[in-house]
Amino acid sequence: MEVKAKVKYTDGLQFVGESETGHAIVLDSDNEVGGHDTGMRPMELLLIGIGSCTGMDVASVLKKKREKLSGLEVNVTGQKAEEHPQKYTAIHLEYVIKGKSLSKAAVEKAITLSLDKYCSVKATLEGTAKISYNYKIIED
Repeated sequence: MEVKAKVKYTDGLQFVGESETGHAIVLDSDNEVGGHDTGMRPMELLLIGIGSCTGMDVASVLKKKREKLSGLEVNVTGQKAEEHPQKYTAIHLEYVIKGKSLSKAAVEKAITLSLDKYCSVKATLEGTAKISYNYKIIED
């Protein structure tokens, strides 16, 4: 299956990335290196990618299991390599899951299914960065 995207130069170090469906995101660098500091850094985009990919999977699995999910947040931390600061050696995902009477077993199953089977971003990063997680359930 082929997937396409387009990246267009705008000014300084700023680019606009556009998906096949027309969704766009601004990528940039900070002022120190010639950017405008108006967009996301490509390395940040990887962290957001894995957080949103696994977050969507977790929400989908919990909803299919008829769990009473009311909110989900994924806090993502990346550890860059000292010898190569443009490479992550470790990524940690912290899931903050809100709901009423959520099953711990269902939450654990949803997260492991996402990381082991569903999330394409995690699969792409596999072998490059050690990926770990923890979660907390907040009753509301």
